[in-house]
Amino acid sequence: MFKISNLCLVAFLLIVWGFQTLDDHSDWPEYNGDGARNHYSPLTQINKANVAHLKVAWSYASGGADTLQNRTQMQCNPIIIDGILYGVSANTQAFAIDAATGKQRWKTDFTDNGGTTSRGVTYWADGLDKRIFFGAGKWLYALEANTGKLIESFGNNGKIDLKIGIERPGADNYVVSNTPNTIYKNLLITGTRVSESETALLGDIRAYDTRTGKLVWTFHTIPQKGEPGHETWSPQNPRQRIGGANNWMGMAIDRERGILYAPTGSAAHDFYGANRKGNNLYANCLLALDAATGKRLWHYQLVHHDIWDRDPPAPPNLLTITRQGPGGRPQKIDVVAQVTKQGFTFVFDRVTGKPIFPIKETPFPQEAAVGEQPSHTQPIPQLPVPFTRQSFTEKDINPWASNRDSLKVMIRKARTGTPYIPLTEKMTVFFPGTDGGAQWGGAAADPEGILYVPAKENPVHMTLIRRNKETKNTKESNNSYRLYCSACHGLDRKGNHDGSYPSLLQLEKRLSKAQVNKLLMTGRGMMPSFSHISVAERNSIIAFLYNNTTDKQVATTQKEVIPYQHTGYNRWYDSEGYTVSTPPWGTLTAIDLNTGKHRWQVPLGEYPELTKRGIVPTGTDNYGGPLVTASGLIFIAASRDEKFRVLDKDTGKILWEHPLPAGGYASPSTYAVNGKQYVVIACGGGKLKTKSGDKYVTFALP
Repeated sequence: MFKISNLCLVAFLLIVWGFQTLDDHSDWPEYNGDGARNHYSPLTQINKANVAHLKVAWSYASGGADTLQNRTQMQCNPIIIDGILYGVSANTQAFAIDAATGKQRWKTDFTDNGGTTSRGVTYWADGLDKRIFFGAGKWLYALEANTGKLIESFGNNGKIDLKIGIERPGADNYVVSNTPNTIYKNLLITGTRVSESETALLGDIRAYDTRTGKLVWTFHTIPQKGEPGHETWSPQNPRQRIGGANNWMGMAIDRERGILYAPTGSAAHDFYGANRKGNNLYANCLLALDAATGKRLWHYQLVHHDIWDRDPPAPPNLLTITRQGPGGRPQKIDVVAQVTKQGFTFVFDRVTGKPIFPIKETPFPQEAAVGEQPSHTQPIPQLPVPFTRQSFTEKDINPWASNRDSLKVMIRKARTGTPYIPLTEKMTVFFPGTDGGAQWGGAAADPEGILYVPAKENPVHMTLIRRNKETKNTKESNNSYRLYCSACHGLDRKGNHDGSYPSLLQLEKRLSKAQVNKLLMTGRGMMPSFSHISVAERNSIIAFLYNNTTDKQVATTQKEVIPYQHTGYNRWYDSEGYTVSTPPWGTLTAIDLNTGKHRWQVPLGEYPELTKRGIVPTGTDNYGGPLVTASGLIFIAASRDEKFRVLDKDTGKILWEHPLPAGGYASPSTYAVNGKQYVVIACGGGKLKTKSGDKYVTFALP
């Protein structure tokens, strides 16, 4: 009897604690888990019954955090292969550590990498030849996976200069591979981030040989003469005049079919397009390309002639849904789903590109800045149901905002209330804000066809101002600063409220002129390099920032300067520093792609001081993605309150939460080593006026 009881107890504990042996699913081998980019794991050891017992297993200090100005970030989704975790530090160095202990194996020490925030690395292997591909600055490095040493037979002594091949007249030097590349057989397929002004480089998608670094194919996201899509640009020869239309957000890959799914960004300049009349293919598209050759199979343009920076913010998801087929019978369909900054989800048949749900070309306002010709219509999915609200008007002002009356006055003078309002010299409101809606963390998906999307709803206002017109701030500004810096840091140099673009006032107390000149040459984080402008222009900017001159006569070196600039990404807060719209301000939504309907939506994050006032959790601004597991759990950090949470994927109910050493503005990974499941999150902070950090924190059951 005693022996039977013990056996029953052991059986019960094995069920509760999710006993699990190593299997083929122990690794997290790619960005967001696999080529489908679904942030999904079949591991089940951590489950609803035991998740409350999660503890910190180990943490790793990656180094390089800016703890003085809090400007560094970590957006890395680490990969784990054969018990080794590969990631990127706060100062953009690649590293390898033991995934069970956090003990470092190797770490790079590149001094010329540009210091750009990275979302992770890419792994490729052929027998004993195991490689890590790592993008930093304009360089794409090939490293030995076991040692971290450069593979000198790849490219030029172990690295590729990504600027080569995407130059055009008048372009700057800013190009970054900030999102992990995509592997197809022996090809390394890359997109890049380029600047968003009229000096942007071209946004071509390219594939390189994984062994040699030799360029294999290129897809022109801005077509050249004779290529399909060239007719959607006017005047002609857009590749000589226009940049952007780049894949900065990453791609998904269906390796069985050999199809690459690549979203593309806006053409530059982001907010004024009179010099690029037409729909502007293949900007703002979801492209389906033959992964072996780069040949276009199909495309769908998500925004025509984008003048709102409404490019898709994340890789698409590849999943299978069930729909009613002929005769009313259930039919399995392999689909590709793309979430957007506007809060829409576009769903297509993965092979044909046919929309699964109706998409309606919908008219929008046409009043625009001088010379601008907006598209008369934009494609609006009728399903799935949007995961954010679609308008912000006077009735949507936060009811307990302390300066509600003055906010009403502002909004009555603004252009608002509908998506896709062209910018003019009158204040225009973006809702959701300029960076989402959905953001670069993207969505998770499970085998049931459910999409889990973190999003935010923060009104942003913006205005176009003429570059050749004196403004009331002219005495405080000069021509070079206005042209290159004011769109982000403001004409008054105050930056924006949440610190995404810092104040440049009293800069002399933080940085020397030599340090500022170095930043202008190399760029850092969100800031592009300005090495392409003249020495006189850089000196003029530096002199102005240090209050030595207000010279407005320095000539610019650009080949083409558009007549407008925007007034910056002005996130709209009330006098207490809270978002002016009615909550929720951050959400997590479960969307059933089988029906197009929501299963649930909950606030993501909270302000403890508001909760103490009796206000239900509002959600917060957020960056980073979710992780969903076969045990029915969603793991997500992302929120401004610096917490890591686990939710029930069936209900959205919070099952567990834990404070982090800094904001987890990244996507978590899960893996198993020696039969033990771990979950890891990069805690880099540095956004939304929160402190920077350098730790990777890993959780497991005791």
